[in-house]
Amino acid sequence: MASEQGATSIADFEKSLDELETLVRDLEQGELSLEQSLTAFERGVKLTRECQQALKSAEQRVEQLVQNSDGTLETQPFTPDDSD
Repeated sequence: MASEQGATSIADFEKSLDELETLVRDLEQGELSLEQSLTAFERGVKLTRECQQALKSAEQRVEQLVQNSDGTLETQPFTPDDSD
């Protein structure tokens, strides 16, 4: 069931990202009314937050394989560099 939930999350993320791209394109064209633009912007903010949360959740699940000094392998949580 966990892989099913992961697949659903990936599909939801991709759907949200596609919708966000469409909203941005519509806003950039400048053909929406003020009210439509505000609604699109609010929806975009919500989608951005959902996508950021999905990425954060995925990052927390990632592990890296590390070789110890004695040659054995183990997994450790992935910690991204703070240099970004």
